[in-house]
Amino acid sequence: QTEQQLRQRTEDLLDSCIAEIKKYSGQQFSYEVHWNKPGLPFLTEPGALVQACQAVIQAETGLETVLSTSGGTSDGRFIAPTGAQVVELGPVNDTIHKVNERVCSADLETLSRIYQGVLLRLLT
Repeated sequence: QTEQQLRQRTEDLLDSCIAEIKKYSGQQFSYEVHWNKPGLPFLTEPGALVQACQAVIQAETGLETVLSTSGGTSDGRFIAPTGAQVVELGPVNDTIHKVNERVCSADLETLSRIYQGVLLRLLT
């Protein structure tokens, strides 16, 4: 559903609930809905952090990276509006947030080398 459809559905449900309450109580009710979107998707503009991550990932894995905001909820959405560069860089995990979540130890070793490489690029 689109944002507008979700808003309309919410208001329709509220109107329906209020109509039921009025029918049984005889009372008048009014309400206001104030929408707040604190966690919008983000995409960090290319900069030193993004470039370091892309270069080290390619050097360690041979893979080209793709910048994306997919993948679920992220605390990065709260940090990005400050203007800081934000990347999420973790292990590949098809069992994330599921029963028996697990990750391959070899992936963690690769990730450790990537983290070290990124830090070295940024600090030297």
